[in-house]
Amino acid sequence: MKTSVLACIDGSTYSPAVCDAAAWAALMMDAPLTFLHISSKPQHPHRTDLSGSIGLGAQESLLEELASIDQKRGKLAQERGRQMLVAARERAQSAGVAAPEKLQRHGGLVETLTELEAGIRLLIMGKRGEAAAVASEHLGSHLERVIRAMHRPILVTTEGFRAPKSVMIAFDGSATTRKGVHMVADSPLFRGLPCHLVMSGADTAEARALLAHSRQVLVSSGFEVQAVILPGEPEGVLTRYQKEHGIDMLIMGAYGHSRIRQLLIGSTTTEMLRKSTGPLLLLR
Repeated sequence: MKTSVLACIDGSTYSPAVCDAAAWAALMMDAPLTFLHISSKPQHPHRTDLSGSIGLGAQESLLEELASIDQKRGKLAQERGRQMLVAARERAQSAGVAAPEKLQRHGGLVETLTELEAGIRLLIMGKRGEAAAVASEHLGSHLERVIRAMHRPILVTTEGFRAPKSVMIAFDGSATTRKGVHMVADSPLFRGLPCHLVMSGADTAEARALLAHSRQVLVSSGFEVQAVILPGEPEGVLTRYQKEHGIDMLIMGAYGHSRIRQLLIGSTTTEMLRKSTGPLLLLR
């Protein structure tokens, strides 16, 4: 089975960027593209027991009416999702993708993605979902759970996606980031783009050796590479370097174990997701 680019869309302001990123990735990777929309059960306020204040017949009538409303809401949500998928498909087709697929599911996002994981080559999600305010520093409520649960590369988009003209790899010398370097070297996504390999922390002989080896892996695959070791904490180093050099996309490990643990676990990954003004490719 050929694995696909899977893009999650909802009614958020990030969905157009998700569509554009998905179309770009599918074309660059020559991979099938599938758009996924998931509708969850509506959350209703607690229903008060009215049996003591109204007659039994009236209570049954109200419950029937509430059930009917729930059914109508479910049908409307399904139709809304269908229309979103049609619009996403048309947007991708206009970008040159021949036949994007549409997939509509009902249930939990993490559970659905886990079920589909074997067929995913690259997962694309917006930084925040429909319920989150754009200006909020909080990430989408499901994003961190998805990143921790999945074992596939995840491209997280911000609003307004454009094809990257340069990329930066956050490197710490760990097995995860060394594997990530090979993934980037072998991927058609970034072929021919300038690549910055950035390591934060102490400039030691071991660090230089690890960085030089990874740089050579990328150079051997035809990349133009600038490799640097900069003092400081990862969040500050990566953010400043990306801004100073106008780098379009950051590539980093996510929620794993590493020699410099802070680079890949918890606080740093989440902080970079919160602060980023451009897309992030998270590797597992």
